[in-house]
Amino acid sequence: MKKVTVIMDAFEFTLIFRLPRHRDAQDAPDASCHLDALFEAGCDDALIGLGRAGYMALNFSREAANAEAAVRSATANVMAAIPGADLVEAKPDLVGASEIAALTGCSRQNVRKHLVDKKNAPPPVYSGGATLWHLSDLVPWINKHTPLRIKGTVAETARVAFRANMDIQSRRLDKTDCV
Repeated sequence: MKKVTVIMDAFEFTLIFRLPRHRDAQDAPDASCHLDALFEAGCDDALIGLGRAGYMALNFSREAANAEAAVRSATANVMAAIPGADLVEAKPDLVGASEIAALTGCSRQNVRKHLVDKKNAPPPVYSGGATLWHLSDLVPWINKHTPLRIKGTVAETARVAFRANMDIQSRRLDKTDCV
């Protein structure tokens, strides 16, 4: 029998969850009580942020065959550890010049020069106080039209995060249609 070797890449992404409220709880749920359960459920490859009351952010560096498998398994692990948790955002998706600069290893000003001064650059999805782009739109353009480079695993993860966020927004819209 032939042995098959599966090549695993490391994918970096963040999942943000709203924690479930207990019926008798007055305040936002205490996220720290879930740490052991998350570790036991397989989230030992995540840094956990407990900053915003009632929410938890998990920054994963997960090995998997592809980005979708990494994000799906991480989401399933969190849901198994915290029944009733609600995924509210996946990252990287919306990014500003500072995040792009960090990914490419150059200055924010250099990124802005490439994105703002070029007529064929992907348009931002928001340009209020900060300008934001979908990273999944930017990566192919940056790698093709600039000397800057963003690695392929980031591009793949950005596409998966974008789709996850679209699904989240679609479910929110469905809920408001019912009201």
